[in-house]
Amino acid sequence: MEFLVDGFLTAFQLLFSADEQTFSAIYATLKVSIYSMVASLLMGVPAGFCLGYFQFPGKRQIRLLTDTLLALPTVFIGLLVYAFISSRGPLGHMGLLFTLPGIAVGQTILALPIVISLSATAVESMDRHLRVTLISLGADRKHLLFSSLWEIRHSILAAALTAYGRVMTEVGISMMVGGNIKWHTRTITTAIALETNKGLFGMGIALGLVLMGIAFAVNISVSALRKR
Repeated sequence: MEFLVDGFLTAFQLLFSADEQTFSAIYATLKVSIYSMVASLLMGVPAGFCLGYFQFPGKRQIRLLTDTLLALPTVFIGLLVYAFISSRGPLGHMGLLFTLPGIAVGQTILALPIVISLSATAVESMDRHLRVTLISLGADRKHLLFSSLWEIRHSILAAALTAYGRVMTEVGISMMVGGNIKWHTRTITTAIALETNKGLFGMGIALGLVLMGIAFAVNISVSALRKR
């Protein structure tokens, strides 16, 4: 138990003293998660809406594929992204390997199926009479779209929260694509894994507390939005 107490004491010391190495990992994590979430929501919400709202050939197969990708291992995504953006890959000229944007690409692939699948489920569970009611009130396509999205806003928030939780806690993509480079691409999760292996529990606990704090803040924000 002694090493746990020492670890927590060291963790609080690192946080309150604004340790540069600790806050570098926090900054990298926040930056790359914002990139990936913005991209996944911009692509995933419209795709999920179309998948749940419209009927078209192959819809069932696409839905099955999307649901299957929910369980896609992060190390496999990291491997695929690494193969594409490495110097020998087709996108190697873009210089994304061992960069935060490169990690964001992988995390976007991780979050996208979650946003699409949960958004499609929300649209499918929407009141079937809503569309008829809106059309009878003279709503055009634009108003029909935005009114439908407003109706499922809480479900979209839940989808975003679920995707954000998966992105924030993943290790495989950040490790393989980012390379865990100190002061550059080292994120909270990769730093925890590294420092714990080195026996430096203090920094690992400090970063773990920050990770829990971010998750708590996100949940509080979503709860406040729902109440409004």
